[in-house]
Amino acid sequence: MSVGEWVSSKVFTLVHRHNLVYNTCWEDPRLDRVALNIGPEDTILVITSAGCNALDYALLGPKHIYAVDMNPRQNALLELKMAGIRRLDFPTFFQIFGEGRYRGIEEVYRSSLRRELSPFARRYWDKHIKRFFGRKRSFYFRGTAGTFARLMNTYITKVARVRPWVEKILNAESLSEQREIYEKHLKEQVWTPLLRFLLSRDAMLSLVGVPRAQRQQIESQYEGGVAQYVQDCVDAVFGKLPLRDNYFWRVYITGSYTRECCPEYLKEENFYLLKNGLVDRISTHTNTVEGFLVENDVTISRYVLLDHMDWLSGRFFPLLEAEWQAIFDRAAPGARAIWRSGGLRTDFVDRVRVQLGGRTVALGEQLTYHRELAAELHAKCRVHTYGSFYIADLNVP
Repeated sequence: MSVGEWVSSKVFTLVHRHNLVYNTCWEDPRLDRVALNIGPEDTILVITSAGCNALDYALLGPKHIYAVDMNPRQNALLELKMAGIRRLDFPTFFQIFGEGRYRGIEEVYRSSLRRELSPFARRYWDKHIKRFFGRKRSFYFRGTAGTFARLMNTYITKVARVRPWVEKILNAESLSEQREIYEKHLKEQVWTPLLRFLLSRDAMLSLVGVPRAQRQQIESQYEGGVAQYVQDCVDAVFGKLPLRDNYFWRVYITGSYTRECCPEYLKEENFYLLKNGLVDRISTHTNTVEGFLVENDVTISRYVLLDHMDWLSGRFFPLLEAEWQAIFDRAAPGARAIWRSGGLRTDFVDRVRVQLGGRTVALGEQLTYHRELAAELHAKCRVHTYGSFYIADLNVP
């Protein structure tokens, strides 16, 4: 390992070991709903992240959702949301998780939410509830991803000085108006050499959960490297896709959702569906994907693996092979997996070797990809920061 890789690894570990990283999910569940085709008998394993998408899938009425994350703070956030669904009325819940702040958060937490939490989540929110939700700064500008959003907003307001145009583009009445604002008043003003430099630094990317291995994958596959990759993503979001229902970018630009532009769990009718029993189909587990599957006698029909395989594609490849072995060992007949990547391809997945039916096989031989559907959905992704999207059926012996 080079000195640069060692330093990058230490910074990334420091960020992830001691912090809440994701305060909102950065994967579009609208795509996942089509890709997964969730039914009432499905059992789903999803990497928790901020828990938004686990709640989204629950609205489809699956049998059970196992939300698994190595970072206990991410599970603590999902637990807090689940406690709020069970114990709060909708206006209070929306103020906390929709607007990202609530003046009486300590009282609500102590009287209604705390008793619903696991011991770790209770200790975590005892310490952080007021700082994250009770002050003027929105929760969506907290955590490491929120810190990144706050830095980018400072850049927009004080360096590029385009805040009025950003507000106008969020309120554009049509895609053509939106595109005109971006091309004339934002694109050249925002994409300065300074921003491109910052977006190429490992320390900055660590804030939003991009490890060095993932950055290197993008650098090797994308002409222009990470900075050009990010610019092309933003060009697509603001110039080619409607912003009207793009709650992913809105929350990081404004610090809050609106009733009309928010995740499904923050819509009133869905809040009550969850409250009336669907939320109880979710359980949280602090573990690796492999660790959870090895330690629990469960059968999984749907796997939502996010982009974490990028992290394991280099020197942690043996861990990736062990994970896929556990995935197949617990897979139901007809199981399906979806994942994303910062790169344009994930050839490394097909090179994984697993033991099936008493023989060692390449994973690529045991996956049936739905490439056309994945490409069609990926083009519509409101987040648009991933290089590729994958849907694959597992050919379980």
